[in-house]
Amino acid sequence: MIQGITGICTRRLPCILSGMSLDRVGLQLGNYLSYLSRRQEAISSNIANADTPGYRTIDIAPPPSFSSAFAQVTPVAEEAPGLASRNDGNNVSMDRESRLLAEGTLRFSLATQMLRAEIKDVRSAIEEGRAQ
Repeated sequence: MIQGITGICTRRLPCILSGMSLDRVGLQLGNYLSYLSRRQEAISSNIANADTPGYRTIDIAPPPSFSSAFAQVTPVAEEAPGLASRNDGNNVSMDRESRLLAEGTLRFSLATQMLRAEIKDVRSAIEEGRAQ
């Protein structure tokens, strides 16, 4: 049973408990997915330019804390510090980029699974409401 905006949710639905609405959870996960997408774009650019003389590796800095990863902030691409340069001035490490690409893929998959679970819970609540 679901009642109003300040109401009660039954079962395991997170609805409006502790001031957390389904819209807010979805928005936060969406912001995190946007961050991950931007980072994957930067990694793809690095891989594409691995043989470009003078190219410097770019990266999207990870959020300072887990909770800030969900904030609606536009991530900024910056040069990745501390990477060794080759003779042509390029500092792309394919090992590093491959690892970051795989890590990002796993994180994206996890976040989409969490979002799917939230949508499933909402769908379940709607269907339960129709049955009554």
